[in-house]
Amino acid sequence: MKSHRIALLFNANKIFDREIIAGVAAYLGSTRAAWDLFLEEDFRLRLSGLESWHGDGIIADFDDPAVAAALSRSRIPVVAVGGSYADDSSYPDSRVPYVATDNFKLIKLARDHLIEAGLRNFAMFSLPEAQENRWAQEREKAFRTLMAEDKMEAQVYRGLGTSAAAWDEAVEQQIQWLHSLPKPVGIIAVTDARARQLMQACIIAGIEVPEQVALIGIDNDPLARMLTRIPLSSVIQGAQEMGRTAAQLLDQMLHGARLQGTRVLVPPIGINIQTSTRHEAPKHPHVMRARHFIRQYACQGIKTHQVAEYVGISRSSLESYFRQELDCSVHDVILRFKLDAATEMLARGDRSISDVALSCGFTSVQYMHAVFKRELGCTPRAYQDQAKDQARAGQEQACA
Repeated sequence: MKSHRIALLFNANKIFDREIIAGVAAYLGSTRAAWDLFLEEDFRLRLSGLESWHGDGIIADFDDPAVAAALSRSRIPVVAVGGSYADDSSYPDSRVPYVATDNFKLIKLARDHLIEAGLRNFAMFSLPEAQENRWAQEREKAFRTLMAEDKMEAQVYRGLGTSAAAWDEAVEQQIQWLHSLPKPVGIIAVTDARARQLMQACIIAGIEVPEQVALIGIDNDPLARMLTRIPLSSVIQGAQEMGRTAAQLLDQMLHGARLQGTRVLVPPIGINIQTSTRHEAPKHPHVMRARHFIRQYACQGIKTHQVAEYVGISRSSLESYFRQELDCSVHDVILRFKLDAATEMLARGDRSISDVALSCGFTSVQYMHAVFKRELGCTPRAYQDQAKDQARAGQEQACA
């Protein structure tokens, strides 16, 4: 069987690009295609020297205009991957097959989720206008279109680019923008990275998430989730499916198929719903402020008196407000957040039971065991095993 030399031109420091590459790998693992893959050693995209590379095909990120320009007239088969465009003329040369994430459906899914959460005010946190950010501006267009359909004003804020020199100013401007918005408000960030920045600005400014600001990102990036104190909701792109599709198209081209004019739009998979969009509207501001504090520090072993000190009222008064509004104690709410964090860690399956207990603020494995039995009717180990079985069944169904 002939082996083909294939270049994957992506920046795998981004979750979207990594998922594309994972999709290519999944295609190769399910077929008899023999590819020798070229990727930079540090998984970065560099065009320099590519003209001297003697290969058979390329799959590349055409969201980067420099890549699109360099490869649009390549003499070897190329499959482009990138974002969708509202204007057909914005797509690359029709001679290059194009696999796109559906930007309109990404934004519609995020906005529909915020509507279902009970929000009536909406805004978007985007990126500065630039050629390399065209995909972000396409998401802005989708947001503006959806808002116009409902005869609502589209609040879009681009902010500053990320840099150490401008960081303080960027955060200050984000906080000013947040204060200017009507509350409560649902905000769609064009990526999880931008959502994480805005979450941080909310925390610095003491703006409650999700009571005052419900925030959703795009990418379902596990690293971004790890770096936020409040678990972040995110739209899951169909990036792996895009990678599989791009690999299949290139494989067909390597065997003589002519795919000029081919364009495939891949919709999002769904939403990973986390705390940042579980919008509720407590009647009393003390309860809202207390829950905001608990979300951030429940897993650090905080006690009821510390929550009361943060809110600025007595412990007995806070307990009374919680009983009136939530029909439970402050301790019950702290425990629920710890339990939610523990079940998420156990479901991922990459941590031991003792590590999970320690990370989630339980005083011992035995205490976590007792809480699981009382609240969920099973042990932590049984919960972890069940999550593994469900994940395995899902993988087998996807491969069928």
